[in-house]
Amino acid sequence: MNNLQEFTNGDIKLPVRTNQNGDIEFDAEKAAIGLGITSSSKGYINVRWNRVNEYLNSAKSGRKVSKGDFITEPQFYKLAIKANNPTAEKFQDWVTSEVLPTIRKHGAYLTDSAIEQTLTDPDYLIKLATQLKTEREGRLIAEQQVNELQPKATYYDQVLQNPSLVTITVIAKDYGMSGRKLNKLLHELGVQYKQGNTWLLYAKYQTNGWTHSKTTMIKRTDGTEKAVLNTKWTQKGRLGLYELLKQENIYPKIEQLVEV
Repeated sequence: MNNLQEFTNGDIKLPVRTNQNGDIEFDAEKAAIGLGITSSSKGYINVRWNRVNEYLNSAKSGRKVSKGDFITEPQFYKLAIKANNPTAEKFQDWVTSEVLPTIRKHGAYLTDSAIEQTLTDPDYLIKLATQLKTEREGRLIAEQQVNELQPKATYYDQVLQNPSLVTITVIAKDYGMSGRKLNKLLHELGVQYKQGNTWLLYAKYQTNGWTHSKTTMIKRTDGTEKAVLNTKWTQKGRLGLYELLKQENIYPKIEQLVEV
């Protein structure tokens, strides 16, 4: 039995349900409208289903998504990432900050059958815990991307056009250290933390314009997909780290040479 709930965001009413395994699913049509994957004709808003299925690589799975279908949470994130427009950003922010926390008031939403299965099948409990961990990583990645986009008026458009985004490894070389060592140092200084294999900025630094992140979906050996965040630093971020590290008496090599 599916547990159907309806959430309202402006004119959009988004039906959300949990299936027998406790997985969260979204109404495909309303999700696509909320993410701005639409076209307008004679005053009507139509979902661009070809674009939706292109984003979901539905041709490979052999099953196209259409009106009346529900999509999984990973599929929702994939659409939000591919849509890459202000409407999608706001809608994804609403889903991750309001809809999902409401459903997961106690950390997870379990149907009666799912609860019974966790009591009788230890392997299922492990699978559920792994799934929740993956979903949490996906939400944290989405939150960082949303927060990075907040101060658009001052720098966002320039950052997108700026070819001089650099990796943490490039910045680390300025200081004569490895990217791994600098990542660890920034963690110790309270700039970032590690979630799984991904470094995420603490909220304090996410709106500074220091980084620009892009999410890609990779396939696991079991055929499922996982969101991976690739983060690069802007020149503003590079200078921000310079000022931060200078307070710790850590200077780039060029200034070390000058002092000698």
